[in-house]
Amino acid sequence: MPGLVAFGRRWGIASDDLVFPGSFELFIRVLWWIGTLILYTHHKGDFDCNGRILHSYLVGLLVVLGLIILTLSAIVYVSAQGTITNPGPRRSIPALVYLRALLYIPELVWACLGAAWVSDDSKGCDPATVGAVIAAVVASWIILLFTALGVVFVFDPMGNPRPQPAAMEPLGVREDGVQLFSTARSLAVKVWESRLRLLCCCLPQDESHRAAFSSIAQLVSGFFSDTDLVPSDIAAGLALLSQEQDKMERSRDPDDVVSHSPSSPIGEDLETELEKAAHCMQFAAAAYGWPLYIYSNPLTGPCKLSGDCCRSRAAEYDIVGGDHLGCHFSSILQSTGLQYRDFIYVSFHNQIYEIPFFVALDHKREAVLVAVRGTLSLRDVLTDLSAECENLPIEGVCGACYGHKGMSQAAGYIYKKLVNDGILNQAFSVAPEYKLVITGHSLGAGTASLLAILLRNSFPTLQCYAFSPPGGLLSKALADYSKDFVLSVVLGKDLVPRLSIPNMEDLKRRILKIVSNCNKPKYRILLQGCWYELFGGDPDDFPTEMENRREEELSQPLLGEESLIIRHSSSYQSLASDDSPAHKAAHLPLFLPGRILYITEDGPSRRPCFSQVRYRAEWSSEEAFRSILISPSMLADHMPDIVLGALTDLTRDKPFSLCTPTLNSS
Repeated sequence: MPGLVAFGRRWGIASDDLVFPGSFELFIRVLWWIGTLILYTHHKGDFDCNGRILHSYLVGLLVVLGLIILTLSAIVYVSAQGTITNPGPRRSIPALVYLRALLYIPELVWACLGAAWVSDDSKGCDPATVGAVIAAVVASWIILLFTALGVVFVFDPMGNPRPQPAAMEPLGVREDGVQLFSTARSLAVKVWESRLRLLCCCLPQDESHRAAFSSIAQLVSGFFSDTDLVPSDIAAGLALLSQEQDKMERSRDPDDVVSHSPSSPIGEDLETELEKAAHCMQFAAAAYGWPLYIYSNPLTGPCKLSGDCCRSRAAEYDIVGGDHLGCHFSSILQSTGLQYRDFIYVSFHNQIYEIPFFVALDHKREAVLVAVRGTLSLRDVLTDLSAECENLPIEGVCGACYGHKGMSQAAGYIYKKLVNDGILNQAFSVAPEYKLVITGHSLGAGTASLLAILLRNSFPTLQCYAFSPPGGLLSKALADYSKDFVLSVVLGKDLVPRLSIPNMEDLKRRILKIVSNCNKPKYRILLQGCWYELFGGDPDDFPTEMENRREEELSQPLLGEESLIIRHSSSYQSLASDDSPAHKAAHLPLFLPGRILYITEDGPSRRPCFSQVRYRAEWSSEEAFRSILISPSMLADHMPDIVLGALTDLTRDKPFSLCTPTLNSS
C-alpha cells in the first residue's frame, strides 16, 4: 500500500509484495545456474557435436541467468525495505521491474534457440547433455508461462493512473474531480459485474440474475472504492489483528464474571433451550442433503445411501421436488430418523432467492417442522451477497422494519409455498394439535427467521431456531420483535453472525489503523503470522496505539489515485450509535434475530490439535457481535456439523458445560 505503479498503470500488488515470489524464483534460478555451470565445466573443450552451437548456448544461458539472478537479488532486497505505509525505501522497485521485464527478451530468445537446437542439431551429442538442455528449455518456457499468468492475476482493470489534482486546489469543490469520481465508480461497478457474470457463466443470464449482479457489484465496488489496499495488505492486517485480539483475550482476568444480556428473560431454562436446539439442529443439518451427510460420514455414508440413490421411485415420492437421483431425500431420512410418511413436502428447487426446504411432522416434539437449507450452491451465494436493505412492513411492529434483501426474498418465496399452496394447512390437518417450528443454518437461519416473522401473526405460538445466522439480517425493531419466538445459536468466533456491512467497514478501519502503525516490513508480518497460526506461541508485540499524526492521517481515505479523494469516507469515522449521522450516511445497521445463545470453548483459545473440546453456553446480546474476530476457527465454527457436535456435547455433558445467568443485585 499504495499499489505498485508500473508501465503506466496501477497493479494489484504493492512494491513490498515481491519478496516471496522473487525469493522463490531466485532459488530456482540459482539452482539452474549452478547446474548449467556444472554442465559447461564438465564438457569444456569438448563441444564438437554440431559445431560450437552448444558452447554458445551454454555461455549465453549462463550470462542471461547471471543477470537475472543479480536483478532478482536487488528486487528481493529492495522490496524487503520499509514498511507497508512507508514505500520510500522501495522507490527504485519500478526501475528494477522494468529491468527484469527487459531480461525476458534474451531469455525468450535463448529458449527458442535451445528448442531449435534440441529439435534439429542434437544428433551425435552426449544424451546427458541433450537431456540437460531439454530441461533448461522446458524450465524457461514454464517460467515464462507462469510469469504471464502472474501478470494476468495482478492485472487491475481499474488501474489506469489518473491526472493528479492541483496541489493547492480544494478537492471537495472541484467539478472535474466529482465527475472523475463518478466515472471511476461507474467503471468499478461495470468491472465487478463482468467478474460476476464470468464467475457465474453457468447460470442463466435472466433479469433476476442481472439485477443481483448489479446489486452485488455496487456493494463490492463501493466498499473498496476509498482505499488503496492490495490483497497482501489485507492479509497482513488480519494477521496483526488476530494476534492483537489474542493478546487482549489473554490479558483478561479469568475470574471476571461474564455479563449476561437482558435480552433473555430472567428464569429462562438454558438447559431446556439447549436440548431443543440440539434436536432442531439435526433437521437444519439434514436440509443440506447428501453432500453434508457424506462429509460427516465418509466411511459409512456412501454405503447407506447407495441402496436408495438412482433407483426408480414410486408415485408416493411425488412430494419430493428437484431431487432427480433421490440421494438428497435418502440422506434426510438417514439423518432425521423419520419415515417417508412423516414428510409433507420436500423441495430441492434452487434458484436465486429460491432455496430448498422441507416440511415434516416431528412426533418427538409434536411439531410441524419447516427446515430451510443453508448455502450450498452458487445461486445461494448470490442470495447471500444481495445484502441491501429491503422494507419488510410487519403489522404490530413499531419502528423501521427492514431486512437483508436476498433472505427477505427467499423467505417470501417459501411463505407463498407454505400458505398459498396449502402446505401448512395440509400439515395441520394431519396433526392439528402440533405447533409450528422453523429452523435453518446460515442462509437457512436468516431465511427461517424472516419466515417466522412473516408467519408470526397467523401462528402466534410458533418457534424458530436459527443456527449461525448472518449478522446483517434485521432492523433493530424487527430484531427486538423476534426475541419472543426466535432463538439464535452462535458458536465461537464464527464469522457469519458478525458479518454485516457496518462491521466490515469497522474491520477495514481497524486494518488500516494497525498496518499504518506497524513498524515492521510486510514479509515479516506475514511470516510471523503464519507461524503463529500454525504453531502458536506468544502473540508478537506489535504496537497498537496511534500517534496523533497517524490518527489525523487516517481520518482521510487512503488512495493511490489522489484525484479520487473527493469525499470523507464513513469507514474512518468512529463507530457511534445506530442513530448517528455516521450510520445514516453509510449503511443501515442490521442485527442478529431473536435471543442469542452463545457457545464457546471452555478453556484456552489455543489447544493441542487432538485434545478433547469442552464447551460452555451462555446468553448473550447483539452488542457482543458488533466486531469481527480474526481466527483460524472463524470459518470452521460456522460449519453445520461442528455446530451440531457442540450442541450434542453440551446436552450430553450438562453439569460441566452450562453456564447459568448471574443476577445482579441492582
